[in-house]
Amino acid sequence: MKRAYYSNSIQTFLRDDTSYILGELTANHHHALENLQRNAWLNQIKILKNTLSDNINGSVFFEFAIPRMGKRVDNIIIIDDLIFILEFKVGDKNYEKHTFDQVIDYCLDLKNFHEGSHNEKIIPIVVSTEADPIQNNISKYQDLLYHPLLANKDNLFEVIKNCFAEKKGGLINPQEWKNSIYKPTPTIIEAAQALYKGHDVTEISRSDGGAINLSKTSNCINEIIDYSKTHGKKSICFVTGVPGAGKTLAGLNIANQRMNADKNEHAVFLSGNGPLVYVLREALARDKVQTEKEKGQKISKKDAHREVVPFIQNIHHFRDDNIESNEAPIEKVVIFDEAQRAWTNKQASAFMKRKKGNDNFNKSEPEFLIEVMNRHEDWCTIICLIGGGQEINTGEAGLEEWINSLKSTFSNWDIYYSDLIIKNSNYIENEELQTWIKKNAIEKQDLHLAVSVRSFRSEQLSNFVHAALEEEPEFAKEIYQNYLSALYPITITRNLKEAKKWLNTMARGSERTGIVASSGGHRLRPAGINIKSSIDPPIWFLNDKDDVRSSYFLEEVATEFDIQGLELDWICVCWDSDLYIKNNEWCFRKFKGTKWQNVNQKVQRHYLLNAYRVLLTRARQGMVIFVPHGDPNDKTRNPKFYDEIFEYLKNLGLTEI
Repeated sequence: MKRAYYSNSIQTFLRDDTSYILGELTANHHHALENLQRNAWLNQIKILKNTLSDNINGSVFFEFAIPRMGKRVDNIIIIDDLIFILEFKVGDKNYEKHTFDQVIDYCLDLKNFHEGSHNEKIIPIVVSTEADPIQNNISKYQDLLYHPLLANKDNLFEVIKNCFAEKKGGLINPQEWKNSIYKPTPTIIEAAQALYKGHDVTEISRSDGGAINLSKTSNCINEIIDYSKTHGKKSICFVTGVPGAGKTLAGLNIANQRMNADKNEHAVFLSGNGPLVYVLREALARDKVQTEKEKGQKISKKDAHREVVPFIQNIHHFRDDNIESNEAPIEKVVIFDEAQRAWTNKQASAFMKRKKGNDNFNKSEPEFLIEVMNRHEDWCTIICLIGGGQEINTGEAGLEEWINSLKSTFSNWDIYYSDLIIKNSNYIENEELQTWIKKNAIEKQDLHLAVSVRSFRSEQLSNFVHAALEEEPEFAKEIYQNYLSALYPITITRNLKEAKKWLNTMARGSERTGIVASSGGHRLRPAGINIKSSIDPPIWFLNDKDDVRSSYFLEEVATEFDIQGLELDWICVCWDSDLYIKNNEWCFRKFKGTKWQNVNQKVQRHYLLNAYRVLLTRARQGMVIFVPHGDPNDKTRNPKFYDEIFEYLKNLGLTEI
């Protein structure tokens, strides 16, 4: 991808003929060129030639590529040590709010993901060519990004000149800046869209430890698949990773790479996480419609959905389809996301009897899914993406059931595993199974994703959350003070209005905000948090700020079941007394009828702790934790419990707002 369709020094730009510049823009534009775009470029060239002068030291860039999702900025002008981001709205008589968000998004992408822009002053300007002039106030956020300025075709130079007071005497080398590396970390939604368009994980992940880790894991899996295919082997890989390390991203990448129908190598990404499947499918379908529209083609949303369905499927539909048939599935490579959530024998059998009328089903989901792939006569590969400490629902089998099935029934399969599954009891507690794995499987260190790529501001969030939930407050405090406080803000409040205000203050452009709470947080309702009111995941995660059902409105609340595997930029985590602290030990409760009941079963306690683990690791950039005051007149909202939760969290070093 060429960084800019046209770029040059200001002096050369002023000398270049308009037709030459237009020719460069046209030659580098890979879509059908419509008159609207051609006229927009001609207007931009004319306005900038009238705005800039020979005595200004700087450079001009047209259609500069933004690292996330192939977006391009209309124009960038670098003058000394200032970077101006221009978003032109040719013919517009008003300054529209959505344009502010658009130009801020471009600036944030450069600030966060373009190394040459990390520590530079970035000034966004909305140019509505026919609008009335506006008095601008020059101000900036805390990270050298300025608030958007407004200009029209006649006063653009004046607006730019007024910013010259912000110069600090430095010079940006335009060629070094243009060619500096990108460090993008897309959301899982953006990543799925990019991968589906044919990009590789190395193109859309950061150019640092996270990308290296993802690349090594992808390469390792591909080597295993190639070996299995060449030698006629059936193989299974267990891939582990810290929260936010990109397990789903790695799985989608493999599914995209191995969709080689012409080579008899179909692949599919399967997930039992309904919201994740629905959101990703809807995102891919919407993106497909928009992409075709930009090419001058038309495709209906229904047809787009039909096209993306084979790429991402619900694991339960895959299971049910293969119960009806004894034939091998068309797929040779199957990726199971959050494989630890597959059902136990008891849960699967009860469901099949109750919902499907099948009284003879007597297998766990892991055993059945391996049996389905075992129907292939030659080769196949299963990739299990395992999240340690991520089981959140009754009947989820965990990794041990997969190992038990291989040990008892499919011992002829080649087994490859991340070394972490025998080092960390979150994965396998049974020592006998650990011993069996060591003797009968092949350890691959590259099958563990150790670096978080969700929280690009810090890779220590998962360590902080783990320490806080595992009753290690001093260690959690140390992590927060040393690694998080300056990079990844976490605040705490007793006031939900203040929490919402903080979210809206922190989020810029189209950065996504939302409120989440535990599915057991029934007594948050007096504070206006109703966890029983279900969200529509595609709408909540994808729709814009004008839709009251979207996460932006901070009205509808997602639970751990809605948001596992997905993420937002800024999140408010609402904490109820289903999980409270007493003498530095967690206490576990569930609300039934009109009162709280203690949770004594170890597995149910495990699920509840993991629910909060999921909620606390969903924000990419920062979060606020809301703990209500409770009510002394309401036995179900004892203020003492809430006060102890608040004090425990505050003592971790979090700032109260």
